Amino acid sequence: MRYLITGGCGFIGSHLAERLLDDGHAVLLLDDLSTGRFENVAHLEGRAGFAILVASVTEPATVDRCVAECQAVFHLASAVGVRLVVDQPVRTIETIVNGTDVVLRACARYRRPILLTSTSEVYGKSTKVPFVETDDTLIGPTTTRRWAYACAKALDEFLALAHWHESRLPVIVARLFNTVGPRQTGRYGMVIPRFVEQGLAGQPITVYGDGHQTRCFAHVADVVSALVALMDHPHSRGQVFNVGNSEEVSILELAHRVRSLTGGISPIRLVPYSEAYTAGFEDMLRRVPDLTKIRQLIGYQPSRSLDQILADVIAERCDPSRHPAPAPSSLEI
Repeated sequence: MRYLITGGCGFIGSHLAERLLDDGHAVLLLDDLSTGRFENVAHLEGRAGFAILVASVTEPATVDRCVAECQAVFHLASAVGVRLVVDQPVRTIETIVNGTDVVLRACARYRRPILLTSTSEVYGKSTKVPFVETDDTLIGPTTTRRWAYACAKALDEFLALAHWHESRLPVIVARLFNTVGPRQTGRYGMVIPRFVEQGLAGQPITVYGDGHQTRCFAHVADVVSALVALMDHPHSRGQVFNVGNSEEVSILELAHRVRSLTGGISPIRLVPYSEAYTAGFEDMLRRVPDLTKIRQLIGYQPSRSLDQILADVIAERCDPSRHPAPAPSSLEI
């Protein structure tokens, strides 16, 4: 099969493209390189069935052509990272909502199966953990910009499921919980690559807030396997699935673990949210997925622990051969 991956030059998209190629499929990556990086997929150039188109998912004619030439779609394109969400809310909302609408319309036109990656952010600041797919969500006020991302992604889900309801368009929604691994950048606020980079440089490891907030981190290889299995399973259509790891850790504990693994010389510094972000940020204390539903359908069980995630991220950062690849002179289908 030939798959379209929107946001395919992003961290997760690049690993997904690699997996699909390894499985013998062809892939077309659509990415405007605003947050994705050609560096992530440079090693795939020249492989049979691999192609990139540099363009935005908000361009209907371009998306229509891409969807028409593929048999299924992984829609990963989105605004990414807490910092981008808080600092550029207009871009966040427009990219997410407009882009998903364009992609879904094209998929509906050609009856292409589509897997939409959503986020654990849609659960908002609910204190009922672990989060189950059918739980109510608790979103903060519209005056707090942090919640723009959660609301936009929730609207994505509503729209995708509306297409399923009205025309039985084969849609799948995967709510991702803190996916981490090689190729992820700390540029947009992702905590593990940021901690690792600070620790390896001997700089202070900066923990926002008091560090008591907890998160669950999943290795990108486990997440990609889940996405592929969900796309392949006929009973996944029209449903929402949590995808992640239920191993919970506080951000302060995470900082100490990274510190010990990167030389042990970096001080750990607590930074108030008011200093870390502009006004309009609000955090949640815990975010833990219930993985019962996806386990029952596809047998999903994360195989890599947080220690393995940290080891893989650190090993990549320490690799002397790791450097930005030059952009190709021409990127096209």
